[in-house]
Amino acid sequence: MDQTIIIGTRGSELALWQANYTKNLLEQKGHKVEIKIIATEGDRSQQWNTSFDKLAGKGFFTKELEEALLKKEIDLAVHSHKDLPTESPQGLMIGGVSKREDPSDMLLIRNEKVDDSKKWSLKQNAIVGTSSARRKSQLLAFRPDVELKDLRGNVPTRIKKLRDGEYDAILLATAGIERLELDIEDLHSEKLDTSEFVPAPAQGVLAWQIREEDENLLSILDEISDFDVLVKINIERTILNLFDGGCQLPLGAYCDADPDDEDRLRFKVWTSVASAWDKQPKQLYFETSNTDGFADEITEKIKGIKPCKVYVTKTFREDDYLPRALKRLDFDVEGKSLIEFKQFKFKEVPQADWIFFSSKHSVRYFFSQKPDVTGRKFGCVGTSTSAELRAHGHRADFIGQSTDTKLVGKQFAAKVGSSKVVFPIAKDSMQNIQWQMPKRDNVINLNVYATIKHSIEIDPTVKIVVFTSPANVEAYFEKNKWQPGQFCVAMGDATAVALNKKKVKVNVKPTSFDDLGLFRSILSLS
Repeated sequence: MDQTIIIGTRGSELALWQANYTKNLLEQKGHKVEIKIIATEGDRSQQWNTSFDKLAGKGFFTKELEEALLKKEIDLAVHSHKDLPTESPQGLMIGGVSKREDPSDMLLIRNEKVDDSKKWSLKQNAIVGTSSARRKSQLLAFRPDVELKDLRGNVPTRIKKLRDGEYDAILLATAGIERLELDIEDLHSEKLDTSEFVPAPAQGVLAWQIREEDENLLSILDEISDFDVLVKINIERTILNLFDGGCQLPLGAYCDADPDDEDRLRFKVWTSVASAWDKQPKQLYFETSNTDGFADEITEKIKGIKPCKVYVTKTFREDDYLPRALKRLDFDVEGKSLIEFKQFKFKEVPQADWIFFSSKHSVRYFFSQKPDVTGRKFGCVGTSTSAELRAHGHRADFIGQSTDTKLVGKQFAAKVGSSKVVFPIAKDSMQNIQWQMPKRDNVINLNVYATIKHSIEIDPTVKIVVFTSPANVEAYFEKNKWQPGQFCVAMGDATAVALNKKKVKVNVKPTSFDDLGLFRSILSLS
């Protein structure tokens, strides 16, 4: 192509990085490229700390760029894909997309506002800056104590406002910080897990918008586009479109894919959708090998959720996420363990390099005895056990995220090698993690508690029963019968095996050993 390609972009530092990134890709393919800066309504509104939902219409970061395209003042508009409306104006199209940078959100915290015992190390009642309805809804769901304050400006300006003390913490897209290579060493950073704090559709991806008639440029963009990314973000953005939402809607959708045992791609989607920024988001997980109609199925499921009566075989604590989230969605939920715990005393912790916890209970009964753990590293299963460890002032050096405990054991064994490991456990508990260790001589089991069955009669009209352990299964069926029409959630393979022995069909197993995993499972059945 002999003619020069004119790229239109906003004038912010990040937008210019994105335009120059695109320019370099095209120049590497032998094309001549120029950049033209165009101010948008979104840029002009940055001087006010206004939430996005108060700004008029969808596409306030893109409208002027699209008008320039239609007037043929530019040939190509570079956008952060998450800022684009789901439908292009007549005469325009998305000609290609970039590879995906880190799609996560990052929480930046002033050092004096860090509290490692709290979720995301954020101090109680902190003032957090964000103008995104999606970020607000998810942040308040997990941390209802925080105070939200709108935040505008380009990325460096937002970070300066944090440093100047206008906020205790701010939420930003990780990709923006990393693309600009910003120095944030003076701040505490927490990268939020995309499976927990769900990103905006197409977050971390650039969209290259062109005129529909420009077939020549479309073929050029094919040379630099990432088609694997395109498949995934099409699912995310179709969900957004089916909810008729722009960036003002409290909606997160993130798609990833891995090959299954037969080497077919298995698509996994995490969603978080709320009716308003201050309402509880409906958080679900989906997976499939066939993407035809997948986004429609996801949307129908989310829209069709109906509150019901739920029983969970664990005793809720005041700050637990699960009962709070379910009650905010009008579910009738009761949580009471059908087993009791008896603490075992120990004199000292055996000498070892690592201490591994398989449950919150093992953490509590271990640290309640105030052991000396100087110089030890910590491993655990799941974010809920990790959070309990943080509440006792320690961070996990290894967190097994899979619900397959044998897989977690293999991953942990690869991490620790020939190191000795202490396992604080319940007496007579299963030892799936320990059996994966290469040397049994390096496994030291330390009994810190025992479980005792304490069965009670449960309301037979409960629709969903959540079983959190094999012992709770045994206790439940001492005084209860399985009712027609009931649904069953089993936490982990061992619990599922115990239920199968009772001839109870397991409808779903959570994808994570924490309250969020249980919440998603319950919503999937309601």
